[in-house]
Amino acid sequence: MKKLQGAFFICLLLSSLFGFSQARKYSNEFMKIGVGARALGMSRAQTAVVDDLTSGYWNPAGLLGIESNFQVNFMHAEYFAGIAKFDYGSFAKPLNDNSAIGISVIRFGVDDIPNTLELIDANNNINYNRVSTFSAVDYGFLLSYARATKVEGLNLGGNLKIINRRVGDFAKAWGFGLDAAAQYKVDNWQFGAIFRDVTTTANSWQYTLSDRTIEVFQITGNEIPQNGLELTAPSLTLGAGRYFPIKQKFGLLMALDLENSFDGQRNSVISSKYFNMDPYFGLEANYANLVFLRAGIGQFQKVKAEIGNFTTTTFQPNFGVGLRLKGISIDYALTDIGDQSVALYSNIFSIKLDLNRSE
Repeated sequence: MKKLQGAFFICLLLSSLFGFSQARKYSNEFMKIGVGARALGMSRAQTAVVDDLTSGYWNPAGLLGIESNFQVNFMHAEYFAGIAKFDYGSFAKPLNDNSAIGISVIRFGVDDIPNTLELIDANNNINYNRVSTFSAVDYGFLLSYARATKVEGLNLGGNLKIINRRVGDFAKAWGFGLDAAAQYKVDNWQFGAIFRDVTTTANSWQYTLSDRTIEVFQITGNEIPQNGLELTAPSLTLGAGRYFPIKQKFGLLMALDLENSFDGQRNSVISSKYFNMDPYFGLEANYANLVFLRAGIGQFQKVKAEIGNFTTTTFQPNFGVGLRLKGISIDYALTDIGDQSVALYSNIFSIKLDLNRSE
């Protein structure tokens, strides 16, 4: 029994990966968390209005909004009471007046997981010196490019997406995919679209299991994982935004995103076997483009009542503030991880630097 308890987590983790390798739904979910405290404070409503280096994630066409020689950005967040760490860093620069490039790195990981497969030796004695640790880590790399078109206000962009996922020495996967995006600006109106995983992103999983690991799988009645593919289906996000100048130094930005998925029925506002839609709405008020207050709502969910045969709709509110001063932007967001039932709010900080070469 102690052997089974000690190896339970490893069996559960590898079994779930094996299950995902057979399905297209909820694949590469770590790439859907979102980056940047500004965006998270506005409940992810960024597709039309993003105009800095986080565009590499939200809409690569927005990279043409960068006005400095180049930008760098960092963000750190912790989820599930600090068990999981989420880190993001990016770099972007204009190539000329009509094009820009960016590089983004995302890491989502659980570190120092005990490996107790060898806890009990051949003589059935417990030996804690035989316990080692491993990490379950997901990496996402985005190589972004944006270019202006001959149509005034219309910019196009795209991502080359590289995925690397590892579970210690037990399993690893590499995946590749493409995103296509556009932004269009006219007067104070902004529109955007991003077609994520337009080619369908495929992760190729390979498992390296020792005889001991296979034995534990057999004892616990788990299916032994086999090498295979995990497919991420395409999704389409459409966005619109409008900026309202207020007096001389005040302004208000309103943004709406509609995230559409096609990988089977989800718990969405509009839900079906073939098409699902989730709305996200965000606001950003600013004073002289120096101080920012943000708010938004998203993550609408239909929840069945514990008593009675009816459902209610819940949503997630988000809040944020920002300060921009002499090329340094510091942003903060108070946001839920998405599970209203446990009400775990996370404090998200990110910092962005605008750097210019000396003339």
